[in-house]
Amino acid sequence: MSDGADREILEQLRELRAADPPTHGGRVLSYVYDSGRSDLDVLAREAAALFQPVNGLDPTTFTSVAVLERDLVRFVRGALHGDEDVVGSVTSGGTESCLLAVKSARDRSGAARAGLVMPTTAHPAFRKAAAYLGLDLLEVPVEPGGAVDAARFLAVVDEHREDLALAVVSAPSYPTGTLDPIEAIAAGCAERGVDLHVDACVGGLVLPWWPDAPPPWDFRLPGVTSISADLHKYGYTPKGASVVLYRGRERHLAQYFATSSWPGYPVVNPTVLGSRSATALAAAWALTRALGHDGYAELVRRTAEATTRLRSVVERIEGLSVLGTPTGPLLALTSSGEGGVDPFLLVDAVRARGFLLQAQPAFTQPDGSLLPRSAHATLTPVSLDIVDELGGAIAAAADEVRGVAPPQPDLALVAQVAETGLPDRLAGVMATLESLPRDQSPTLLARLLAAVIDPDASAVG
Repeated sequence: MSDGADREILEQLRELRAADPPTHGGRVLSYVYDSGRSDLDVLAREAAALFQPVNGLDPTTFTSVAVLERDLVRFVRGALHGDEDVVGSVTSGGTESCLLAVKSARDRSGAARAGLVMPTTAHPAFRKAAAYLGLDLLEVPVEPGGAVDAARFLAVVDEHREDLALAVVSAPSYPTGTLDPIEAIAAGCAERGVDLHVDACVGGLVLPWWPDAPPPWDFRLPGVTSISADLHKYGYTPKGASVVLYRGRERHLAQYFATSSWPGYPVVNPTVLGSRSATALAAAWALTRALGHDGYAELVRRTAEATTRLRSVVERIEGLSVLGTPTGPLLALTSSGEGGVDPFLLVDAVRARGFLLQAQPAFTQPDGSLLPRSAHATLTPVSLDIVDELGGAIAAAADEVRGVAPPQPDLALVAQVAETGLPDRLAGVMATLESLPRDQSPTLLARLLAAVIDPDASAVG
């Protein structure tokens, strides 16, 4: 292929990327995690390139893979106060880490129909794991501020103890940034002999250095038997890197799949994937080496300062408040008082000012209580550079939509989205999705997303 053809191909890719929101600079407050350090981006890119042809399937062939994975597990284990009894694997992301933790617990439980108990705010990865692996999902409603009550949680554990494979809590939960009462729940699970997984996919590389350290939530608690922590979130590595850790090697081995029941080579897969890229693994190894504990501490300091400053701005805005008592860099903004600020309208108005918050629909819990709709913001170190501009954008957007009637459901919007793609303003779409019964919305959401990537569909996105 000629140099000219190569340049044309790359130019087409640049044009496609130009249509995306910016992944650097702190203007997208979900999905991306920007350290604000371009040198780390360069290091990650060069490390990944070195391992581009490597297949992570077999670390006995590519022995470099074993070294990288051991070092990453050791680093995260140390950050989470694990001792030599704590082992684990690097995975492709938080969903895979959570799924493997559930598989390990299910296989070790021996129950014909195992159960998984968790707060309603636990990540959907656990719903996915329950669906994939055939577990009964037991959801515990949370309090209005987003935290689950430990006594209520343990009462559900007691009720289903005979068939329970795993209990799950969050450090912190994504929707509200709330840290579950892990210390009390871990003690209760230990007394009952129930495995407890802490989902720290978001907080695993933040909370160890967070100012005003939160109560113990990691392997310092004997009742915690496994933890998931994402390197590609606040580890600032390229997407495709997470760690799942277990207390005890038997728990770790239970996540493996191994077989010699075919005519080919013996197959041993520690994770869901067989062949897997080593690029994210290499980049994660390089970045954790470059940053170390002191480097992460400095990035967390910047993140915490940005979070504190933005929260103080929000708390002064009439009709808007921070939901609950978050621990860490996640904030959920919700309407407060008479004629408050509707979060869906706020998201659209802030977007028009150059920042992307994430709309979170209201949620009816199994006991009938309601968690309000909110606007989610994930803060990162680079947020400190633009926090005044971001706070000003939120304040101005709140002034624009304060007292405006909340958007109402309109099923005609569903057909419109399927035909022409998402509109610039999404408040009406989110209100419509929010109104759908929980047993109907998944099918609709799947169809809408499938249409975006269907080569023969008319929808644009």
